[in-house]
Amino acid sequence: MLRTDLPKIITETLPGPKAQAIIDRRADVVPDAIRCVYPVVIAKGEGAMLEDVDGNRFLDWIGGVGVLNIGYSHPEIVEAVKAQSEKYFHGMFNIVTHEGYVALAEKLAAIVPVKGDKKRAYFANSGAEADENAVKVARGYTKRPNIITFTGAFHGRTLLTMTMTAKKAYATDMGPLAEGVYRAQFPYFYRNPAEMTEAEAIQYYINSIYDVFEEGTAADTVAAIVVEPLQGEGGFIPAPIAWVKALRKVCDDHGILLIADEVQSGFCRTGRMFATEYWAEAGVQPDILATAKSIAAGMPISAIVAREEIMQAVPAGTIGGTFCGNAVACAAALKTIEIMERDHLADRSLEIGKIVTDRYNQWKDKYDVIGDVRSMGAMIGLEFVKDKKTKEPNGELVSAIVQECAKNGLMVENSGRWGQVIRFLAPLVITDEQLECGLNILEKAIQTCLK
Repeated sequence: MLRTDLPKIITETLPGPKAQAIIDRRADVVPDAIRCVYPVVIAKGEGAMLEDVDGNRFLDWIGGVGVLNIGYSHPEIVEAVKAQSEKYFHGMFNIVTHEGYVALAEKLAAIVPVKGDKKRAYFANSGAEADENAVKVARGYTKRPNIITFTGAFHGRTLLTMTMTAKKAYATDMGPLAEGVYRAQFPYFYRNPAEMTEAEAIQYYINSIYDVFEEGTAADTVAAIVVEPLQGEGGFIPAPIAWVKALRKVCDDHGILLIADEVQSGFCRTGRMFATEYWAEAGVQPDILATAKSIAAGMPISAIVAREEIMQAVPAGTIGGTFCGNAVACAAALKTIEIMERDHLADRSLEIGKIVTDRYNQWKDKYDVIGDVRSMGAMIGLEFVKDKKTKEPNGELVSAIVQECAKNGLMVENSGRWGQVIRFLAPLVITDEQLECGLNILEKAIQTCLK
């Protein structure tokens, strides 16, 4: 059974002949700008495993970049989607009310840890749309034009979110970019500019926000500060709680809303249903939360949640859209959340995270090329360097490791400004045997690529 199987490569080369034929067709008709470095053409997926068109079986530690927290093809999600599709696929929410949208909004209003007692939620189709809509809500409420994002941030590829995203390789030849976006320094303790205590580092990074107020845009023109609780594309860097508390105070002092981008970190990935639950446990909450990816086990839907006074200030007609809150996607999301809560996948995330980080830390002592291990639950970054003293990034080694892993049936992906981090986003339904197998493949790949 694929769901409980282990990786197995049966073709002499990758991609296999059937996969190569489809990849060749892809190359002939799809823009090269939509890149894929993996020699895999999926035929089916179950749990944390996928099988390609040639019968090769791969263990997937990418999970659609955080989409598949409950794995591929969960039987209960399949049934929920079938049941809704037999009634109707689509009912535009501006035209007809459908109960799935309302029920999902009620559920998210009950579980999302944003400030306020009465909350409202609405839906879009992707993470980028969620982030862009969160900004629209903040502007509508504050009547201010500008936002602040951070170094290392990734928020999407629409015009606004591409501007919000730090790495401008994602915006090559796309100018002029959107107006009103300013950038401060995100706390990346492993790469602090000087030897600092934690308290000094927190103040250093908070000062960079005041530098924006002084040299970029005045505080009273800022609608919101947008932050990932744990940066994804930036290198799996957790936002320190002490810094989050200081950031919340900056926002409160200047009438600025705090937006949490939980597109990748939401839905049990970090050991909580949402990473911002760790903030709430420390007495801090965002004003607006944007989330997507694992919300519906692969169906396209995203959510924006905020307290009532913020949501009700949004001008009529400025939010919503044709496919937003699609009925089939809402059915999948409701069932996904039910499964996550029932099966305690947040707890499972903590178990997985401990197993993986314990092994990674052993490797950190064993291999000179591993500089840092960072994690929240089962959202884990393994940073590679050329020298532990200089911390020079080693993206070339990571690229080689990614390909070596794929040859042996494990799919992993890089992240970080220099591609120097291997990210762990395996489905939380992964078996212990699969997890151990993947760790062994990854370590062997590291050893092979160091020869």
